[in-house]
Amino acid sequence: MDETLLLLHAPVGVPGSGRVRYGAAMELFCNGVISEAQLDAYRDASPHDGRDPLVLLADRGLPAPPQSSGSPESSVQALFVAAADYLDTLSHPGAAEVHGGLSRCRPSGKPPTAGPHPIATRWLEPALREAFGFQPQLAKAIATAAPYLDWVSYDAYPRNEIGDSFADGHAFAAIVGSDSPYAADDFEMGLFLIAPHTLYRDHCHIAPELYAPLTGPHGWRFAPGRPLIVKPAGEPVWNPSLRPHLTKVGQTPFLCLFVWTRNVNEPASVLPADDWASLEAFNPPR
Repeated sequence: MDETLLLLHAPVGVPGSGRVRYGAAMELFCNGVISEAQLDAYRDASPHDGRDPLVLLADRGLPAPPQSSGSPESSVQALFVAAADYLDTLSHPGAAEVHGGLSRCRPSGKPPTAGPHPIATRWLEPALREAFGFQPQLAKAIATAAPYLDWVSYDAYPRNEIGDSFADGHAFAAIVGSDSPYAADDFEMGLFLIAPHTLYRDHCHIAPELYAPLTGPHGWRFAPGRPLIVKPAGEPVWNPSLRPHLTKVGQTPFLCLFVWTRNVNEPASVLPADDWASLEAFNPPR
């Protein structure tokens, strides 16, 4: 069945790939692997080689079909390539720094180490349903590699300063970094996930940082006391060293690629503000 699943996930945009995917879907349907409703999505997408059937499945509220049983190493490698390719398309003041860091990344020789996390278990799939409509190829790579990533919480903040909501409501998985599948000197890149409606309070850090949101809209501000700015998925946020920033997650989970371009071992610090309670109650409009 692996060969059929590989054909089912043939790259979007390749001439003839729509019919290849539909033929594989028909075989899987006949073998009871996918439903008739899932098969219909592949049939409807088949005349258009550039139309991703996974987007149709998500739009119709249908589950994605299984992936081939590729190795953890190849799945994480595919994610690294997809993430780096996407990050290199973004325009922002730190683009040269990010590109330079990515160009230094090499496989670390350390195998992927899976570490499940309750936030990833609960919220990654809903976030990816949103991301499929925006960046289907990258979302597919994330979904395939996610089981092989080490999801953890950032524990450098004192809980009484960062708040219980964020402390219990986020997870990240490093793709590039110490003890990660890829490495570059003083550079980190990975996935960052936050539960809906969570306030990530005002904070700053020495490391320059890029957020590349794959879901949205979410609220942002760049100094305590300033009003929120609502930004959609796809709009990069570049935080120079020590720039204050806050994120208020909207109705969908927050999922982004993050990059720290240097000083990655220096911790972040919370910046006090007196309006966090009102921001907790604010929901960015869809």
